[in-house]
Amino acid sequence: MYRHIAMFRFNDDVDQSQVTSISEALSTLPGAIEQIKDYRHGADLGINDGNFDYVVVADFASVDDYLVYRDHPVHRDLIKAHIIDHVAARAAVQYHIGN
Repeated sequence: MYRHIAMFRFNDDVDQSQVTSISEALSTLPGAIEQIKDYRHGADLGINDGNFDYVVVADFASVDDYLVYRDHPVHRDLIKAHIIDHVAARAAVQYHIGN
């Protein structure tokens, strides 16, 4: 199994309605991309200063499945429509999990 984690720091002008819209859009991806084995995402709780604002954690059976997700038109369109214009910074990592 392989895990992809992406964290976002939103622009200062992003409000809660925009975060809700982003969250709702992200929730559609598992139904649209069958290669996703597990998909979780959410806003930071604000407990620690300096954290990113939002995280996506997605699991895949193989690197090839991750690449399908990464390049999938539904995913790419979602990034264009909901992420790019609202994000000041992004950090991501992909790593092997399990056996």
